[in-house]
Amino acid sequence: MVVNKSDKNSISLVSEILNHGGVVILPTDTVYGFSAKSNVNEADLRIRSIKGRSETKAFIRLISSPEKISLYTDDNIPESLLKFWPGPLTIIVKDKEVPGITTAFRCPGDQWLRSVIEACDCPLLSTSVNRSGSPSIQTVKGIMEEFESEVDLIVTDGDTKNALPSTIVKIEEGEVKILREGAVPSEKILKL
Repeated sequence: MVVNKSDKNSISLVSEILNHGGVVILPTDTVYGFSAKSNVNEADLRIRSIKGRSETKAFIRLISSPEKISLYTDDNIPESLLKFWPGPLTIIVKDKEVPGITTAFRCPGDQWLRSVIEACDCPLLSTSVNRSGSPSIQTVKGIMEEFESEVDLIVTDGDTKNALPSTIVKIEEGEVKILREGAVPSEKILKL
């Protein structure tokens, strides 16, 4: 099934599918992503199967507002980093629920997507739309041809030619380390 993001019932349709354990492809403020509720193990495994992704490589978790990060970590995140939220910055922090584990979080810049996350009442898993090891697919046609039969819903919002993924940073011993250069230039982060 395919729906346009601008359809008036798109948020309720997407959240209903996600709340029932479905896997959807969503437009974000960067590239298209596979998404599912983070508390549904079967959906996590299904995305891994579709992508051909290793079980050891974690997905980013999307949250609906910057304040929500305190629900998932006790790490002190510098205000200088939080000023990039909502936006294309992913921050890896120590997970509050699972000691010794780190988790990547992002608060996307797209209000529509944040409304979907809010309607699901938990973070959404997110990973780029591609087979593992291949570049992300940036056209709606390409996404539909490759994955329409494998997901419950595709939400379209135009092609994302030349879109950059989120920049990924990690906080280690109070220091910010850039792990992946993306939509937020590292020099903007490091000069803070």
